[in-house]
Amino acid sequence: MSSVTANVLYQRRRRTNFTWFYFLFPSIAIMLVFFIYPILLTFLYSFTNLALTGEAAKELKFIGFDNYVHMWEDPTVRISIWNTLVFLMGSAVIGQQVLGFIIALLMKHKNRTFRRVIGTVVLAGWVTPEIVCALCLYSFFGDEGTLNMILEFFGISAVTWLYTVPMLTIILANIWHGTAFSMLVFQAALDDVPNEIEEAAVVDGASRWQILYRIVLPYIKQTITTNAMLVTLQTLGVFGLIYAMTGGGPGTSTTTLPIFMYNQAFVNYQLGYGTAISLLLLIMGVVLSLFYIRSVKE
Repeated sequence: MSSVTANVLYQRRRRTNFTWFYFLFPSIAIMLVFFIYPILLTFLYSFTNLALTGEAAKELKFIGFDNYVHMWEDPTVRISIWNTLVFLMGSAVIGQQVLGFIIALLMKHKNRTFRRVIGTVVLAGWVTPEIVCALCLYSFFGDEGTLNMILEFFGISAVTWLYTVPMLTIILANIWHGTAFSMLVFQAALDDVPNEIEEAAVVDGASRWQILYRIVLPYIKQTITTNAMLVTLQTLGVFGLIYAMTGGGPGTSTTTLPIFMYNQAFVNYQLGYGTAISLLLLIMGVVLSLFYIRSVKE
């Protein structure tokens, strides 16, 4: 092979090796502009006294770790973290996962008409915009709402749900709003479980619970973990639903990290402190993602 031919082949192979960059460049550019840059800017602003009003609004100053020290000493931050974890566990990890799996399991061997009707009813909550969902559930749990009307019809005294059990109301609202996603994921996973395995277990005398516990759940365990990660990360950033129903109240009983971050940044106009809280929310999401990713690998 001549040196000219070898050089041509080398140049052609070199162009081929960099071809992937031309196809990925638009995606990389979008990620840098709309994802990496905002994170870096948020990280920078968290070390400043950035504000919309007052003396701090006149001049941007670097204040070091003052925002993080203030966040460490602020009792409302600890309350918000706890409320966020309770909301995640109740509405995402337990609520949407369990209810979505139960609905998918009950629909597994049903006819197409039954699955279509039930699926449409469940999907109605998912396709409804978050703010509309919040207003519907606010009307349902309100003092003169549908739930109290039903209770009074049976002679039971009305309950101020949004003040007595506000965390429970937003958990139930988020479950109703997001369960359809888990139902669809589990429905697809359950349809992939081979019928031959279940039929063989029935012939061997296994009960329905034994088939579920020893065959179905181990077969779809990776789907369960993946769905839990997606639902958790989606629930971690829920804002409009809680803000429209309770506004984080009464008091701080439903103040999650997104609500607290909004109040500090856009109600108290302390953008620097608000960005520090947003980084705490980001770190929580990263930690949960790593936990789920490790669980999937195992």
